Amino acid sequence: MKINQYEIVLVNLEPTLGSEINKTRPCVVISPDEMNHFLNTIVIVPITSTLKKYPTRVRISHQEINGMAAVDQIRTIDTLRIIKIIGRLEMDTIKKLKSIIHETYVK
Repeated sequence: MKINQYEIVLVNLEPTLGSEINKTRPCVVISPDEMNHFLNTIVIVPITSTLKKYPTRVRISHQEINGMAAVDQIRTIDTLRIIKIIGRLEMDTIKKLKSIIHETYVK
């Protein structure tokens, strides 16, 4: 399965520990295609249905998905965890996500 940056994928995040986001849920792929196409791991941002106005969260609305990308929960996963590709973020949401990632991790 070829995975591309800013696609929404359904991922099995189990097992988890402590406060990590768990379950099978949609996630946004944020790693660049140069990594996605040649490595067996990708970097994702889980999407949570818990709508809290944290500064590290970005609203995601895509077909049946209505939630928030939890930038504070970024993680690297093996592509074996991916169940299927659901869709792709729209450009305005990509811009918001990139801005929050930059604000959070590149100060």
